[in-house]
Amino acid sequence: MKQQTRMLESPRLIAIAWPFIAVVLLLASLGTFSLYAMSAMRGYVAGESLWSKGQKDAIYYLNLYASSPDERIFQKYRQAIAVPQGGHDLRMALDQPVADTAKARIGLQQGGNHADDFSGIIWFFLNFRHFSYFARAIDLWTIGDGYLFKLDEVAQAMHSSIQAGQAGPDDVRRWKAQILDINEQVTPAAKAFSDALGEGSRFLQRLLIGINLFTAFALIAIALWITRKLLAQRHAFAEALQEEKDRAQVTLASIGDGVIATDVDGAIVYMNPAAEQLTHLKAEQAAGLPLAALFNLLDENAERDASTLIERIRTGQLNGGREHPRMIQRLDGSMVSVALGGAPIVHDSRISGTVLVLHDMTQERQYIANLAWQATHDALTGLANRREFEFRLEQALNGLNDSGTRHALLFLDLDQFKLVNDTCGHAAGDELLRHICALLQSGLGGGDTLARLGGDEFGVLLEHCAPQVAERTAEQLREAVQNLHFVWKGRPFMTTLSVGLVHLHQPPTTLEEALRVADLACYMAKEKGRNRVQVYHEDDTELTVRFGEMAWVQRLRLALEEDRFCLYAQEIASIGGLPTASGHASHVEVLVRLQDESGRIILPNSFIPAAERYGLMPSLDRWVVQNVFKVLRQCLDEGGDQPLAMCAINLSGASIGDDEFLDFIREQLYRYDIPAQLICFEITETSAIANLASAIGFINELKDLGCLFSLDDFCAGMSSFAYLKHLPVDFLKIDGSFVKDMLDDPINRAMVEVINHIGHVMGKRTIAEFVESPLIEQALVEIGVDYAQGYLIERPLPFTCQSLRRADAQGRGARVSPTSPHVCD
Repeated sequence: MKQQTRMLESPRLIAIAWPFIAVVLLLASLGTFSLYAMSAMRGYVAGESLWSKGQKDAIYYLNLYASSPDERIFQKYRQAIAVPQGGHDLRMALDQPVADTAKARIGLQQGGNHADDFSGIIWFFLNFRHFSYFARAIDLWTIGDGYLFKLDEVAQAMHSSIQAGQAGPDDVRRWKAQILDINEQVTPAAKAFSDALGEGSRFLQRLLIGINLFTAFALIAIALWITRKLLAQRHAFAEALQEEKDRAQVTLASIGDGVIATDVDGAIVYMNPAAEQLTHLKAEQAAGLPLAALFNLLDENAERDASTLIERIRTGQLNGGREHPRMIQRLDGSMVSVALGGAPIVHDSRISGTVLVLHDMTQERQYIANLAWQATHDALTGLANRREFEFRLEQALNGLNDSGTRHALLFLDLDQFKLVNDTCGHAAGDELLRHICALLQSGLGGGDTLARLGGDEFGVLLEHCAPQVAERTAEQLREAVQNLHFVWKGRPFMTTLSVGLVHLHQPPTTLEEALRVADLACYMAKEKGRNRVQVYHEDDTELTVRFGEMAWVQRLRLALEEDRFCLYAQEIASIGGLPTASGHASHVEVLVRLQDESGRIILPNSFIPAAERYGLMPSLDRWVVQNVFKVLRQCLDEGGDQPLAMCAINLSGASIGDDEFLDFIREQLYRYDIPAQLICFEITETSAIANLASAIGFINELKDLGCLFSLDDFCAGMSSFAYLKHLPVDFLKIDGSFVKDMLDDPINRAMVEVINHIGHVMGKRTIAEFVESPLIEQALVEIGVDYAQGYLIERPLPFTCQSLRRADAQGRGARVSPTSPHVCD
């Protein structure tokens, strides 16, 4: 796409012309070089002619001077010999490591060369000195200069003798013979020098002609290649332009928005298919018509828009995007909602037309309406959802300030609805929900609100409804659901309804409070056996207790997050002289306490019921186990070989038989490297019997690791003896309700005796709780109970290494009075 965009850009003049400019410059440079080289060579040829003429004239005048000793003839000789001597000076000035061009110019001037040829001759010598033909010519030049030096020596000797009057006929004959000999020797050298220059000149001419022809053909090929490339680029540009045009046409034809293009006067020149569909007019019919002839632009109130659309586009008022939805009225009178957008077409800073975009908003408006409905309604049943229900409830609560206004809020929960999903699948459950919703809706008035709040939970808001009418309506809804016979694939199902009802009549009542008490009333209806209506009353004690438990849930979660639980320990002392499985005479029971936001210590009976009811005990059990192991690891690291008391940890029924919790205990034992014989887990009789198979497997798994088990609150239920023989526990804890009154109630004493005897028969050790006086301890010793726990033995103390070692020391006969403060570490 980037390449195509670059192709469509306007090419610059230099981008097109530079290859031709380069060709012209190259040809001009090559021609200039050729002419300059030929001119320099011509200068050498002319110089050679002058050199040859000067050499011949010098021989002629010197020979004449020998016959007629006239000083004027000798001066002519001097003038003639000066020409080749100038050539010699030229060669010597240039034929050295650093050329002396000034001296070379003097030699050229002396040799009679034209001043315009000086630079070319010097340039040619310096650049072609070692060129084959020219190098040979220079060598011959050097030879010729040697003969001339000999000639000049003869001339100087002749001139001196003649001037001294000592020249005789023999001398003249000898001089002429020497001149003739030099002439015969220099002539072939001069001819060879001339031939070498001529051959070099001709070779240079052929070379330059060849180079010029080759360059011309090469430049022609380059020009043809560049021209072909330019033509290909132009062809590609035309194709790209056509492709872009086709793409624009296809795009405009494919998009869902209507596009209308006009000329500068507002006449229509183009309409895509979407615009034809919007205006109910073909592009051929609309061509040339003004834009106002296609439709009328109306505002939200279906009034004609007084402004001119074309003028708004020209001034750029629609450039920022789509306007808010407007209405257009077509020629047939029908109207459609559209969003407008448009922009002027600007070319060379002038507006040449406009483009108008019409986006059909019909579908968007339908989507918005659907989304608004989905935001406030349940998709499965079509009822109002929780959000809408809470909004209407809040509106109703805000109207309670009006005197005499009364409303009623109902929470409905289907009983055993999960059975339908589990046995027949969710399709059956969904169908049952639709039947029930239709049934409930038929039992309500037009001003009442029925909403689905969750899976099988519903809410009903009865506005301006007296309490008696609200309770009667709730009962009718319950009976209607009870009488519904639902059949799925031949299988009949019956379901019932638990209803929580709250009368709303006195402000201030907040939305959160109304929903909470209605949910609590529905929960109580389920607790009392389901298929009933539970009406909330502020003075209902049972509801108050449940409400308190629900308030505890958030406090307990926050306490776990903030680590505000702490551990206490209470000694379990041997009163029968028997050691524990850990080898010590006593061990401790670990007790959990809660430190509230103000730092007060809260006993477990205040929060354990809520934790058990709302599923927080597994988290609390994990916290206790992990923190007990941390303290034990610290004690083992600090105390070395000093013995520690065994720790009894209470576990809830929710944790027994939980494989994940079992893995957690194994992981903690391995992580902190705690000897398993230091751990005894206490489980209640009720939780063990309720999950007997799981409890047995759970106990056996941990006993294999070396842990011990104690059965707490034994005999609180009368079915304990039937199950005791199946539970592989090590200790039986006699319920404190029998122990604390055993001195005054012979039946309680007999129960203690029976439990102790049965425990010993089964090989288990017994622990008595609530030992608070020496007389009770003495009675337990007489009965033969093994261990005692209670305020007489020790009050609960913070769980520390000191309390563990003190308990072990007391078990060995050195009991220490508790002095530690009752605070969390």
